[in-house]
Amino acid sequence: MHNTLRNTLRTRRVALVATAATSALLLSACGGGSGAGSAAKEFSLTINDDNHIVQQELTTLGKGACAAQDKALPLKIQTLPIGNVDQKVQLLAGQNALPVQFAAGGTPQLTKTLDKAGQVLDLEKTLKDLGVWDDLQPAAIKTVENLYGKFNVMPYQFNIEGIWYNKKLFADQHVAPPTTYDQLVAAAAKFKGAGVTPFAADGKDGWPLTRLISGYLYRELGPDALQAVADGKAKLTDPAYVKAAQAVADLGKAGYFGQGVGSIDYDTATQQFLTGKAAMFYMGSWALGDFNDKTKNRIGADNVGFMPFPTVAGGKGSADQIPANVGLPVAVSAKSYDAKVGDWLTCITKNYGAASLKDQGTVSGFKPNGDTGTLPPLTQTVQDTISKTTTSTLWFEALFNTKATETSQTNAAPLVTGSLSAKDFMQKIQTDLDNG
Repeated sequence: MHNTLRNTLRTRRVALVATAATSALLLSACGGGSGAGSAAKEFSLTINDDNHIVQQELTTLGKGACAAQDKALPLKIQTLPIGNVDQKVQLLAGQNALPVQFAAGGTPQLTKTLDKAGQVLDLEKTLKDLGVWDDLQPAAIKTVENLYGKFNVMPYQFNIEGIWYNKKLFADQHVAPPTTYDQLVAAAAKFKGAGVTPFAADGKDGWPLTRLISGYLYRELGPDALQAVADGKAKLTDPAYVKAAQAVADLGKAGYFGQGVGSIDYDTATQQFLTGKAAMFYMGSWALGDFNDKTKNRIGADNVGFMPFPTVAGGKGSADQIPANVGLPVAVSAKSYDAKVGDWLTCITKNYGAASLKDQGTVSGFKPNGDTGTLPPLTQTVQDTISKTTTSTLWFEALFNTKATETSQTNAAPLVTGSLSAKDFMQKIQTDLDNG
């Protein structure tokens, strides 16, 4: 699971988002509706080729719980390299030839553009009409709305984020899981003093570090902190925003990410945590695959705990507001929707959640109705957390343009190693947002 998410997150930096020219082209090409309303002959899906889990689970459903739907409208999957998906979707949209389902864009902008052109099915209205809206996890609904402004993609993947910790190391140092940021910093100091790296972190790709910035921002300013920036009501250069970047820079200055964080990649950071060399690891639940793998997890799954990003003293946010994402989700074509497509969507919404857990051990944005098999304890912990979560937040770059995203992630390591100030870090990103 984490491979798909890693590729998705990395690709966000180079995604082929719809430019103003492309947007105009799509809107003019799609507005005429020359090919609109034609009945689908197959339940077609165009998706990134590394997203094996969604492909496999839909295929399994088509042979099992959704066999009747598959007989009426056969599932057909087309795969493309993830870097080609946006371009292909734009091309097909311009020809009024979108498949029934298609991977949404690497950033929300493409899906928003297609939605304005009348190409994207309103899934909230549709699933309510079909009587299956209540089979969705509230946290997944909120995450999609945060990203797209409305619920218009199928959440086949759903990941929460937080701090995973080594229970044994915490017990050895008599440290309780922190519930406040001050306690988190104090715990990091204690681990460093004991010769243990406090935080494993992938500084090479940058995004695991910038997620600490957004974690702090959401606790300090509340769950709308970055939406305010996107709406132009606040700037990253405002003192409260710079303060969050400074807090993470201070962790680096104190040596809490260990040596050479800028050259540590995802796999190395994961290995640091799973071999007991680091006490904590901020990461998404897509890492469950590695945590539940006995050959990779040398500390043992029983020794891995999960805690949300802690509260900040006097802050407006709370620890039950969990950062989340839906991977690279899947939109549905408005122009190919008919009763047979509706039957498929009904069957998927009712069955995908439990089937994904049982067959793949992966969490989705659908409620797990029915038999989920025996889940690994960590997977159950994530599922329980999701079920209790009603307000979710996004990652730092979720609402940024492509250039600002790249600037943020490539400058994260310099921020925590001290070669770039918190003010200059935020100024670089804000400049890209202003010029985007």
